[in-house]
Amino acid sequence: MASLPPLAPSSTVAPPQLRRQPPSYLSVKPNSGETFLSRHGRFTRTTRPNLSTSESNVAAAVAATPSPKIDYGVVGVHHVGILCENLERSIEFYQGMLGLEINEARPHDKLPYRGAWLWVGAEMIHLMELPNPDPLTGRPQHGGRDRHACLAIRDVSKLKQILDQAGHPYTLSRSGRPAIFTRDPDANALEFTQVD
Repeated sequence: MASLPPLAPSSTVAPPQLRRQPPSYLSVKPNSGETFLSRHGRFTRTTRPNLSTSESNVAAAVAATPSPKIDYGVVGVHHVGILCENLERSIEFYQGMLGLEINEARPHDKLPYRGAWLWVGAEMIHLMELPNPDPLTGRPQHGGRDRHACLAIRDVSKLKQILDQAGHPYTLSRSGRPAIFTRDPDANALEFTQVD
């Protein structure tokens, strides 16, 4: 077996046999040296990656480089799907306590599970009575530190009164902005943020 030449202490370039190769998911586009293809898409850099840095540093540097705008016509969020164990209990919370209205125009009988569509402005919440794969215990007390849907409202103080009257737990925004975090009967976190 051939021995490799030793590195001089002041050397900053490794001999070809010791140079690190880019990770397999990162490939240089031929002849450009500026465009890299990763498992997350095509990214552009102004220089080739430094092969002496770790793979995670190279991947992070490539991922942080802005890519061209992708436009396929996104116009908003249509609905958010929320899993529930008992549809009637969830409707009591969302409609009875929060005052959301059911969208009767949405089909309830075309899916293989029970559900309801609730209006949130021009968008909707789709309640789906399905088993929840997420744990219901051990979740952060403050819903802002958990997966959550955020609803824009006009008056946080009125919602606070409603939740207080119902004895329903909530936390206020930790940043001081007018927002309330609470959970539905199935521990799904909800944020209500005040907008003008």
